[in-house]
Amino acid sequence: MAEKRWLTEDKLALIMGLFLFLLGTLNYLGLDALGWSVKTNVWTSVEKILSPATGAYKNLNGVLSLIFTYIFITAFLSIGVKFLGADVPKFIRSFTIVFLISYICWAVGHYAWIAATPDTRAKFHLTWSLGLTGEAGFILALIAGIFVGNFMPRFSEKLKEALRPEMYIKIAIVIMGAELGVKSVDALGLASSVIFRGLCAIVEAYLIYWALVYFVARKYFKFSREWAAPLASGISICGVSAAIATGGAIRSRPVVPIMVSSLVVVFTCIEMLILPFVAQWGLSSEPMVAGAWMGLAVKSDGGAIASGAITDALIRAKVVADTGIQYQPGWITMAATTIKIFIDVFIGIWAFVLAMIWCTFMECAPGSRMKFGEVLDRFPRFVLGYVFTFLNMLILCANGPELIKLGKATIAGTGIFRGIFFVLTFFTIGMVSNFKKLWAEGIGKLAAVYVVCLFGFIIWIGLFISWLFFHGVKPPIA
Repeated sequence: MAEKRWLTEDKLALIMGLFLFLLGTLNYLGLDALGWSVKTNVWTSVEKILSPATGAYKNLNGVLSLIFTYIFITAFLSIGVKFLGADVPKFIRSFTIVFLISYICWAVGHYAWIAATPDTRAKFHLTWSLGLTGEAGFILALIAGIFVGNFMPRFSEKLKEALRPEMYIKIAIVIMGAELGVKSVDALGLASSVIFRGLCAIVEAYLIYWALVYFVARKYFKFSREWAAPLASGISICGVSAAIATGGAIRSRPVVPIMVSSLVVVFTCIEMLILPFVAQWGLSSEPMVAGAWMGLAVKSDGGAIASGAITDALIRAKVVADTGIQYQPGWITMAATTIKIFIDVFIGIWAFVLAMIWCTFMECAPGSRMKFGEVLDRFPRFVLGYVFTFLNMLILCANGPELIKLGKATIAGTGIFRGIFFVLTFFTIGMVSNFKKLWAEGIGKLAAVYVVCLFGFIIWIGLFISWLFFHGVKPPIA
């Protein structure tokens, strides 16, 4: 019997995510330890793509910043995978190619014709753009990964050592907690009533969405619990993060949350292209309802917030054209962001609840009782890191404007790595998504559940809940 390693990929992601977070918090001691990392800008000319993350390193060449970032991440991950028993030289060779392709996708996704939202087109002298934000790079990375994984199997096999989407996404989620902590303080300062309404809305949405999706997946599509639970979390809560956390809590096979995550990415793109324009058409008289709807309906953090920003620009433009009233920018986006923040915070709670349910009712032998240690063992460790970084930054930044400023400097550095780890996740998810195997596992049925639930009731229940809590709330007049 193989010896069980004390260090799992889940624990490693927790350690590595916290290490990056601690480097970021050195800003509170006056040291910008991550400001040299590469920031990818929305661009129309190639020389504008790369720059250092913060102004403290403004004299650093963007290409050097990219090289330093690659070296740091490669060394950082190599140390980690060594403890997992991986072949480190092989990992470095594989990861170099994975990083290169992923970053090219990330950079191309920031091309202004693709990424510039309606409110930023003038800055780039554009009259039209897709308006997908730089996170279109995630979609490009996914497509590239799918192509390589399905049409270049020999090449894909050579990169196998670096195909670790779960590790990449878990590190990113730990880092993301810090960003949400800082953003939560901003939201608290802006409008406590919106925060309260948003909290009520997401609790209600959770209780309705998750149960309905789980019921539909089990009863009508005959999925096992292993598939139905991550699918319910991915569709109804917060996409990739929730699917991964749920998969860990119920100990599903790794392929389950990965497949759900793949669907989330595809459908998020579709929602981003459609829902903001629907909101502009039908909700211009209820702008905060529109913002909250984006937060409840679009199932990824970046997608929801980007959709909120697009909706913000579209509705403000329509209201000015129709009535001459000009709302202050950002409030519609803030409604979407607030909803999404509390949804993200709830992921950890929900993962713990599911771990308890699975230990108590689903997998408990007759006559035996739930062991709390078993629940803790199932609980995804990276979620603890996510909660820790969130609460840490929330408490620190709540103590004054100067600390908020330092908090924003902290996440300026850590946010770079979150973005890179996300794009690595999407590329490697694509590569491991062998469609022959996925079809055999039931990808067609998964997509059918997603379509039925998302367009059948999630979008519309989300709209009703948004209306219930945000009806009549208007942004301030500019």
